[in-house]
Amino acid sequence: MKIADLGPFTQPLLICGGAYGNLQALEALAGLQSTLGIADVCVIHSGDAVAYCADTEASVQFLAARRWHAIKGNVEEQIVLGGADCGCGYEQGSACDAASVRWYAHAVATLSSASREWMAALPAQLTFSIGGISARVLHGSVQQTNRFKFDSLSDAGFEQELDKAGVDLVIAGHAGIPFTGAIGNRCWHNSGALGMPANDGTNRVWASVLQPEPDGLSITHHAITFDASTAATRIRTHGLPYGYADSLESGLWPSLDVLPDHERSTTGQALQLDGQTVYMARRSSKAAE
Repeated sequence: MKIADLGPFTQPLLICGGAYGNLQALEALAGLQSTLGIADVCVIHSGDAVAYCADTEASVQFLAARRWHAIKGNVEEQIVLGGADCGCGYEQGSACDAASVRWYAHAVATLSSASREWMAALPAQLTFSIGGISARVLHGSVQQTNRFKFDSLSDAGFEQELDKAGVDLVIAGHAGIPFTGAIGNRCWHNSGALGMPANDGTNRVWASVLQPEPDGLSITHHAITFDASTAATRIRTHGLPYGYADSLESGLWPSLDVLPDHERSTTGQALQLDGQTVYMARRSSKAAE
């Protein structure tokens, strides 16, 4: 497993993941980046640059041209390996599994050799420090790229993952719904998906900002509005599963196959995370950077 260390950061970081071939959402994220004054070297994408949406090639080139930091998600892994499917971890025969056949074939057919080379060069995970906090960026779980980790996982489950990661903060993707879970003086953070709404009945997508503080770190969730109509039209024009086009406009997922009971029960309830901040204190044993 290739793990790249980015070293210490002293400036804010913009975190995103799951662009899913949604060019309009990437453009909206770049607008937020500009508003916040965050440099390209301080943007991190947690994998799955392509998936449900239509603009696979343009989305990869958007990421590559800006030289944002990025890791392989399960989709990048499968494309690089020449895999027959997306490796998403869907139950065989489920609605998500059936729909993935079409969008994965579209991604494979439309990506250029340059985009495949960009994917192949990506690390599996990243490490860095910020505000005296050690962090690891991964896609699903520490040892399994396509493992779903939702907010409803027990503290003990997150503790085991954090122990394996050996850091104060894990930044993960794959699950698609944003949350920040404090477990003791450590934290598991998912910025949410950039390319698809969070099944909360709104067509917002999500990113987050890590801000170094005098005594540690703050993590703030950001909701992003984008041109959902154009992104949905692109899906329909390319004959990809209409359920995902509908989801971009309605904010509701076409299938709940992957969701635990708690996350299913909150379907259609608008998330109240926009602007919500969680603070992490630097451990007293750590020296300030």
